[in-house]
Amino acid sequence: MTDINFIRNLSNINNNLQSNPSVKSVEKNNSTFKDILNNKVNEVNEVSFSKHANSRIEERNIDIDEDVSSKLSEAVGQAKDKGLKNVLVMIDNAAFIVSTINNKVITAVNSNELKENIFTNIDGAVIK
Repeated sequence: MTDINFIRNLSNINNNLQSNPSVKSVEKNNSTFKDILNNKVNEVNEVSFSKHANSRIEERNIDIDEDVSSKLSEAVGQAKDKGLKNVLVMIDNAAFIVSTINNKVITAVNSNELKENIFTNIDGAVIK
């Protein structure tokens, strides 16, 4: 008879959990927490540009649109996952040297400048 009472008690606990509004609010909070966490992770991988990089981008007429920015951020995330610190990122007809330590583009080179060029002090390359 105790086994039947034990089963009844378990079913009562289960019913109370399903009808308990506090359990439902925890589920809602988890989804908002997930959204907040994803936003923070994306912010962490956002890339900024050094003063030197900005001047090189301007003088070399390199177009930095939303697509290039998102590819740079994605490349930084991939490089960080591999433990790289200074990375050559190639996007379309441009190359960027990026420090993954502070998510900063150090310099930028267009396709005309890529020929006969040597990149030093990099840990790896990401091609997008």
